[in-house]
Amino acid sequence: MKNTINCLIVDDEPMAREILEGHLKKIESVVVVGSCKNAVEAFNMLSSQNIDLIFLDINMPEISGLSFAKSINKKIKVIFTTAYREYAIDGFDLRAVDYLLKPISFERLLQSISKYHHEHIVPRQSPQVNLNPEKSDFIFVRSERKMIKINFSDLDYIESLSDYLKLYTNNKVIVTRETISSIEAKLPKNDFLRVHRSYIVAINKIESFTQEFIEIKKKAIPISRTYKNDVKLRLDNV
Repeated sequence: MKNTINCLIVDDEPMAREILEGHLKKIESVVVVGSCKNAVEAFNMLSSQNIDLIFLDINMPEISGLSFAKSINKKIKVIFTTAYREYAIDGFDLRAVDYLLKPISFERLLQSISKYHHEHIVPRQSPQVNLNPEKSDFIFVRSERKMIKINFSDLDYIESLSDYLKLYTNNKVIVTRETISSIEAKLPKNDFLRVHRSYIVAINKIESFTQEFIEIKKKAIPISRTYKNDVKLRLDNV
């Protein structure tokens, strides 16, 4: 079964295309099928190649990335790349997988690929296996040499500290040696929200929020710039 991601890069800046392609070639599951300097070239590439994911610059001459994204097959997913933060909301309105602000770091790019993988490849590969947290109401995590059951309804927020996590529940704090990305993939996407590289929160436990912080049980949890647009989009539509 197909487990690679066929990618197309569309950006009018040669250096931006070169940097992004260099990053992507380091990721084993990614195949860079082509690199285009404008939407016209990209249209021609889509007609002859099987593309899963497009890294698409927004501010391009003649045809903008936003206009191009509206015109393509909805099965082809888009990660927007741009130097202009103000376009982010428009990008997410088009159901983009992610929005990357230039200059794009390899670490941030990996987060986007991981997000695409969990949303579009894993469900496609294993539909017969009931591992979808949306259909369960708990998970198990390893702590103190045993597996501990955590009900999603009891979980307030998760904090990443170096090489371990703290899971804050209604009545206790559970410490586990697991990455925040791996635990995020196990949580129901409708109920939990990544707000920072070090924090995931339960949406129904949020008591108040600003552009910079979310408050849960008198704990001020920071919202990082990386996740700010996604947080705003989710909370504005709750």
